Formats: sequence, structure tokens, C-alpha cells
Amino acid sequence: MDRLTCLQMFAEVARSSSFTTAATRLAVSRASVTKHVAWLERSLGAQLLKRTTKQVGLTDAGLRVLENGLLLLERYEEMGADVRDANAEPRGVIRVGTPPSFGTHHLLPLLTTFATRYPDIQVSLALDDGRSNLVAEGLDVSVRISSSLEDASHVAMPLVKAPQLLVAAPAYLRRAGTPRTVQDLARHNCLVHTLKSPTHHWSFTGPSGDVSIRVKGTLCSNFGEALQQAALQGHGMSIHPVYMVAADLEAGRLVSVLPAYVPAQLDVFAIYSSRRNLPNRVQIFLQYLKEWARTPPDWAAPYQPEAAPRSKGRSRPAARARSSHTVDPAPAVASRS
Repeated sequence: MDRLTCLQMFAEVARSSSFTTAATRLAVSRASVTKHVAWLERSLGAQLLKRTTKQVGLTDAGLRVLENGLLLLERYEEMGADVRDANAEPRGVIRVGTPPSFGTHHLLPLLTTFATRYPDIQVSLALDDGRSNLVAEGLDVSVRISSSLEDASHVAMPLVKAPQLLVAAPAYLRRAGTPRTVQDLARHNCLVHTLKSPTHHWSFTGPSGDVSIRVKGTLCSNFGEALQQAALQGHGMSIHPVYMVAADLEAGRLVSVLPAYVPAQLDVFAIYSSRRNLPNRVQIFLQYLKEWARTPPDWAAPYQPEAAPRSKGRSRPAARARSSHTVDPAPAVASRS
């Protein structure tokens, strides 16, 4: 039996905590996955997985095998990539993680163009909350949108800026009143993103400098789309990147609140492994993202409502002025979280 195949199937079961899910991801039968994992356990003389009727977990031996097995599979992939890249056009699968809204509306058009340019490279898009572990999830690249990155586990390549806005629906402001100062937010229903504001503090830069306030509300979430929908329904105020709410602002479904106070700006990063020999297809994809970032999109510039007249036909993005910001394509070491 092929030991590498057994390791691959075991690792997929460990990632998904399910034989059925692993079989689906690997496009094989559940029986085949069970057979390969059982052979691996027999060959190593140890139980690697704890099986119950509801879930599958790792034993201590299984955890050690998973850690070493992933390294072995990665090195084998590197060796194969080196050989293929030296003798053929780039091909294979690139797994990319991205937040749902950004991935669906802004990254997906880039991926379709990339796929047209490189038809032998298949892109597998995983929508997540931005915290996915590259190794555990088997990702080649993860797009992160954050104000800062903390550790040095992976390489972070800065792409573009993502300015934010405090927004609310007109119906909410009619009912609760329009705040005049940041301090007024303490009396409002604030919809908090638990990843961006884990302590429920909102920070702004205003005419007199930086100001921060602790807010509260009846709803919080780790996904911005949920908060956006709640705001659209008039449930409260929320902070979002311009790329998420530009169309809603243009259509009048949301309005900018406290426009003189700008929420903390976010940055869009491409996170990837720090290993020396990235597969050629991943290097090509990263270079493609660099090229795109050299001409930042409209939403990467500060929001300027006077530059976005209403359209009588289809709605257009609200932020029109192009930024003079130029991204330094040189990657910086940064976080995976």
C-alpha cells in the first residue's frame, strides 16, 4: 500500500474529523479512506484516531503522526513541484482562503481572469473568517483583512488599503437619532465585529486626533455580512470596509454616520508559507496579486461622497477618487492569525 497516500488520507480525516468529509474532499469512497487509515495504523502499530458514533478525534500517537506526516507530504509536494515546474507549464491546484464578502465580490473576478490566463491551474476558493491556519486547512494563500498582524509564522505581502465607514440605515437614525459626537455612540445599538473589535472598542481619527469608545449592542458576529444585513434592517450601527457598503450608500439603503470621524483603516494582505521553494503556480499567483495591487481599486481610496453622484440607472461604487497609494510589493514577515 502507498504510504504517502495513506498519510494523505489520514491527514484529511484528521483535518475534517470525519471519514465521510475526507472521502468527499479527496474524491474517493469512504471505504477506501477507512482501508488506508486502518493500514497506516497497523503498519505503525498504534491507534491514531478515536472513533465514536458522533466524531473522530486524534490520539496522542495520531497527533505526532499528523505533525510529522504533514511535513513529509509538504516536502514531497515541494520535490514534485520543483520537477514539474522545471519541465512543464504551471499546473495543479491552488487553495486560497478569503473572507466571504471580499472573496465573492472582489477576489472572485481576479480569480476568473487568472484562471483564463493559466487554464492548467485550478483555484479552490475557501470562504472563512480570515483566521484559517494555512497548514491545518491545506491553504496555499490566505487573504487577510486586518489593521495589524502580530507574529512571524508566515509571510504577509501587503496588497491594498481598506478604509472603513460607520454606517446605519435611515430608518434606524429616524428612530434612535443621529449621533453628533463619538461619545454619543455609547447610547446607540452598535453592531460589533468580534474579530476586529474583540473588546468592543471602536477607534476613530477625528478633527482633534484619535478617540476610542467602548460600545455595546444587541448583536455581534465574527462575519461582517451578518452585521451589514442587520444594519440594513435598521437594527443598529456598524463599521464596514468601503468595499462592502459602497453600493448600499449609493442606493441610500445606508448612510455614513459621523463622517468627520474615520474608523481605523484596514489593510489587505496575502499570507503564504515562509518556506523557500514555493510551487511555481503559487509564485505566479502571488505575482498576479502584486500586479493587481499596483493600481488600487476605487474602494481603496478614502470615501468621498461628493465624488459619487447618484446614478439613475445601475448603482455605481460610492468611492470614486483614486488613491495615490502605491503598494510596496516587497513582502514583509507577519502573522497567520
